[in-house]
Amino acid sequence: MKEFELEKRRIVIGGVAIAIVVIYIFRLFALQLLSDDYKRNADSNAFLKKIEFPSRGAIMDRHGELLVYNQPAYDVMVIMSEEDGRLDTMEFCQSLGITKEFFLQRMADIKNKNKNPGYSRYTQQLFMSQLADKEFSVFHEKIYRFPGFYVQKRSIRQYQYPYAAHVLGDVGEASPSDIKEDDYYQPGDYIGKMGVERSYERQLRGQKGVQILLRDAHGRIQGRYKDGEYDTSPIAGKNLTLGIDAKLQALGERLMEGKIGSIVAIEPSTGEILCMVSAPTYDPRLMVGRQRSKGHQTLQNDVRKPLLNRSIMGQYPPGSTFKTSQALTFLNEGVITPQTSYSCHRGFNFKGLHVGCHGHPSPLSLVPAISTSCNGYFCWGFYDMMVNRTKYPHVQDAMNIWRDYMVSMGFGYKLGVDLPGEKRGMIPNAQFYDKVYKNAWNGLTVISISIGQGEVNLTPLQIANLGATIANRGYYYVPHVVRKVQGEDLDTTYTRRHYTKASREAYEWVVKGMRASVMGGTCRAANRSDYAVCGKTGTAQNRGRDHSVFMGFAPMDDPKIAIAVYVENGGFGAQFGVPIGALMMEQYIKGELSKASEARATAFQRRHIGYDNTYKSK
Repeated sequence: MKEFELEKRRIVIGGVAIAIVVIYIFRLFALQLLSDDYKRNADSNAFLKKIEFPSRGAIMDRHGELLVYNQPAYDVMVIMSEEDGRLDTMEFCQSLGITKEFFLQRMADIKNKNKNPGYSRYTQQLFMSQLADKEFSVFHEKIYRFPGFYVQKRSIRQYQYPYAAHVLGDVGEASPSDIKEDDYYQPGDYIGKMGVERSYERQLRGQKGVQILLRDAHGRIQGRYKDGEYDTSPIAGKNLTLGIDAKLQALGERLMEGKIGSIVAIEPSTGEILCMVSAPTYDPRLMVGRQRSKGHQTLQNDVRKPLLNRSIMGQYPPGSTFKTSQALTFLNEGVITPQTSYSCHRGFNFKGLHVGCHGHPSPLSLVPAISTSCNGYFCWGFYDMMVNRTKYPHVQDAMNIWRDYMVSMGFGYKLGVDLPGEKRGMIPNAQFYDKVYKNAWNGLTVISISIGQGEVNLTPLQIANLGATIANRGYYYVPHVVRKVQGEDLDTTYTRRHYTKASREAYEWVVKGMRASVMGGTCRAANRSDYAVCGKTGTAQNRGRDHSVFMGFAPMDDPKIAIAVYVENGGFGAQFGVPIGALMMEQYIKGELSKASEARATAFQRRHIGYDNTYKSK
């Protein structure tokens, strides 16, 4: 019996020993043949792959004026496996001008895989970014005392002028989501955050290079592996040339000081954006280097929302500038002819509904209706379209045809500008009103949309594009900020013509109306003797003081610039919109302002609109 038990124990012990050997053999097989973890760890001990970062592409205005360039900066990197624990922490902190608490927290954050998903103790990790030359010099003198720490040369963006922040954007550290979406980025890399820096990130960033350095058993660098045979050089990013005119942009930002709103100017023949002003704005140099986070927080806490690009994100009632699109629709649909007259007795009055209007001669035809910005005329035209059962069997049919015209003119959907964050605005259709009014609505119910009020909302970019489309007599190019990418053709999205549903003949009549508005109507302040301006005012109703709006282009028969000016709480279109638009057109067409115009520009620069919507002079 005892011999049987001994034999049984030997079998069990032998089985356990065999199982252990098999497990070890399988594990060795997995490590050496099935997994590259062992090899990577061995390589990490033998080699140091030093990333060489490319120079980011420069950004220039349409005349070659440098707007954004690079300046040398340095990152402090650490390899945790080489940081031997004998670091003189106080000396290290003093050389970088940081506290011991910051050092300890930063080292903990690097090791935290939730905050730093790509962490490996054998690869370089970002400890501190964007040291300036002076900081680098102090640290570099002592770096030999800090094993495991290295310096990596980088560059940071510099902005030549305090203008065009919303257009240019900025560069910041890549977020975990950025890294997850694109394996080009590693923790500590920089990426475009806003503006063209974001939308043209792939062109601007270039391609990284790599130096493979050989290390000895103690981790000391022995030189390049195989004399650099496997090294790759960085490829610089591509330069961008914008359609922006730097002087025009600067003037626009001057004129919008102390105001809330936008100016957008477009070259009609190309769709290139000549200026894009969003007010209030900020100096893009606030968003550079290690101060970016603090600057961003300050701007984010500002109640006037300077980070919001109102040119493409602001959704506003277009007011009477929208009447031009109504005229085009009514003419093309045969609702009116240029000679059709409507009466206006201080507004539209029908079946107990009153839509007010200012005093002017009555009745009037299309051209003087545009010139005087008659509300009654366009309400009657819209009503006649909605009740025409010969052409449109139901009001829903008429509304959807109307909607199709608006969409063809670039409203209701994003235009596709090459900047992030564009909003679509709002153009209602029959289904929208069926839902709101439970199918019980007619032309009178929604009459306010005919004069750019009610549910209609456009962005300032869309209003400027309307001006460009009228200037071109019926087509537009998708507005775009970038004029040229170094070594690339511009995307065909920005080189194709988009034709609207209205005829060229209809556009010619609208041009006549806009010209008459400048000659003797609501846009008289924009009239010039040396070139022909066409314009249309808008006074967009608001809960507080009305918004002041202007849309126009010049010269009439050879358009160089189309423009939209939107000043929140600015009152009548003629108070702020028209004079600001006129100054902007003069600057672009003439290349400078006359002395008299410069004096007017200074006066408007000083006219601020307070939080209580009152005018103030600074």
